[in-house]
Amino acid sequence: MSAVSTLEAAAGYKASRTLPIWAEVRRQASRRRTQLALGFMVVLPIIVWAAFEFGNSNPGDDEGDGGGSFSSIADLATSSGLNFALFCLAVSAGFLLVVVVALFFGDTVASEASWGSLRYLLAVPVPRARLLGVKLTVAAGYSLLALLLLVGTGLLIGTVRYGWGPLGSTIAAEISPAEGLLRLLGIVAYLAVTLLVVAGLAFLLSVLTDAALGAVGGAVMLWILSSILNQIEALGDLRKILPTHYTEAWRAMLSTPIQADELAKGAISAVVYATLFWGFAFYRFTRKDVTS
Repeated sequence: MSAVSTLEAAAGYKASRTLPIWAEVRRQASRRRTQLALGFMVVLPIIVWAAFEFGNSNPGDDEGDGGGSFSSIADLATSSGLNFALFCLAVSAGFLLVVVVALFFGDTVASEASWGSLRYLLAVPVPRARLLGVKLTVAAGYSLLALLLLVGTGLLIGTVRYGWGPLGSTIAAEISPAEGLLRLLGIVAYLAVTLLVVAGLAFLLSVLTDAALGAVGGAVMLWILSSILNQIEALGDLRKILPTHYTEAWRAMLSTPIQADELAKGAISAVVYATLFWGFAFYRFTRKDVTS
């Protein structure tokens, strides 16, 4: 009788129905950190536009060459909407986007543990692999949304203010607007792939610790450490194995023709690192004792 009762109780259970993705999407959307992160992606291009509008309108008039390459980039940014969107993306890629991605992926599991709700989710029961899969999918979705909001807002503001024109380049001739838009989307796609390293590292740390701030901060600090090591030329070819070595390869999208070698190496490196980090996260979480 006990076996029959067990079968009857489990008759309506399906692992795929536990923790629906849209329920997790709505849950994360209601959190303040999600709202602030996505909101700042919209506000940043406005801040950049205001800096151009109300800052020094003639940077070339500054004494000396203090403006350096930044002045030329600023001049290029205000030449068309595509260039303005590219500028917003370029100034954010090195740190801001890293923090945002680390926030979405590093907070997702560790926050549940710190609130004491993780064990209750697993007691529903939600299979551990499904729990991580749903968390990973939603974090990836919000990270991509943040990236698209940044570029989309920058493109909208830039086009309204500076017009629709060709995509400028400091290493090649101007690129027509239609092709320039495709190049810009290509840069967005490449940055999204390279940020998978941060996503994987933050997600792994989120599984290993109950402190969300530790997971987020740890991922960002390790990324910064890798960036610092990548600047040390004495390391030679050893720098090529660093996860941040190819982060600037997106600039090859601005050359004519596109130099795809570094882009391919960067994409492969990012996917390999992310796969290793995510694989270890799943391996560890499905075997750990969850007490929080």
